[in-house]
Amino acid sequence: MKEYRIIPALDVADLETALRLVCRTAGRASVYGYKLGFALGLAHGLPETVRRIREWTDKPLIYDHQKAATDIPDTGALFADVLKQAGIDEAILFPHTGPHVLAAWTHALQERKIKPIVGAAMTHPAYLVSEGGFIADSAATAICRQAAVLGVSAFVVPLTKPELVAKLAVGVPFTAQQEFYSPGFGAQKGDPAQFPMLARHYLIMGRSLLAAEDPAKKLAEVENELGMGV
Repeated sequence: MKEYRIIPALDVADLETALRLVCRTAGRASVYGYKLGFALGLAHGLPETVRRIREWTDKPLIYDHQKAATDIPDTGALFADVLKQAGIDEAILFPHTGPHVLAAWTHALQERKIKPIVGAAMTHPAYLVSEGGFIADSAATAICRQAAVLGVSAFVVPLTKPELVAKLAVGVPFTAQQEFYSPGFGAQKGDPAQFPMLARHYLIMGRSLLAAEDPAKKLAEVENELGMGV
């Protein structure tokens, strides 16, 4: 049976705006955790951002550097240390600079008990070469396959590209125990029904929740739409 959870994305620079969303949604059983981006991290510092959010919830806090693991292997430990000291639970990596970077940054997070989440394809057009972008189509499968060998159990897969995800599911291959974090739900109109192969599917919602007059009501509508029964 497919399991859905929701991850609100706090992609704003104003901390009070982010906190309003957290305080209005933290009580929903459908919410797995919260995704923090560079905007809050740079504007307020990760330790302060985490401290304020922890006043409202103990659910996992996921840091998305947009995009981490695109530097040299040696800086992975520095990145992981900063996240650990701030109190981050999980971190998203997009290791397009090669297999040594993927290995070094993944191990750095694992050693510090921070859950690595590996992604290789984004939701927008003109990203992969076949779409008119710069990233080789084969990179997505290679990255996810190596990550699985390294013990990674969580992956970012774009909700707007079901054909690509279907290819990944064959090429890696994915298992029922792995978790899948999908941007593209809500404002980008990705349809999770097109991903029956993903058993544990966490849907990342940003703009549609931030813009909602009543985020809790919006979440209730999504729960009903997905048949979550919470």
